[in-house]
Amino acid sequence: MIFATPQRQWQWQVELHEAGTVGEALDSARAAAGKVEIPWDAPVGIFGALCNRDAVPRDGDRIEIYRPLRADPKESRRERAKARKQAPGSAAARPSPRSRS
Repeated sequence: MIFATPQRQWQWQVELHEAGTVGEALDSARAAAGKVEIPWDAPVGIFGALCNRDAVPRDGDRIEIYRPLRADPKESRRERAKARKQAPGSAAARPSPRSRS
């Protein structure tokens, strides 16, 4: 079980019975975490793929607790592209070195 912030990460080893679920793993990790403030109701996944709390992980799977994004990545890209187009002498306005023969 893993949860990380930009400043720190937490990891808990939990043991489940054969048909144990992600939700049960979260309960075990919560008990082990004590008073650490973790968003236990946040979305979860296994090795980067979102899953439901009733999913049954395999032995050795890394269950991850996801925190919300600070900004929408698509919107951030749009804003950066817009800023580049508006900047005088920006790279977008100059020909690419690869386009010269």
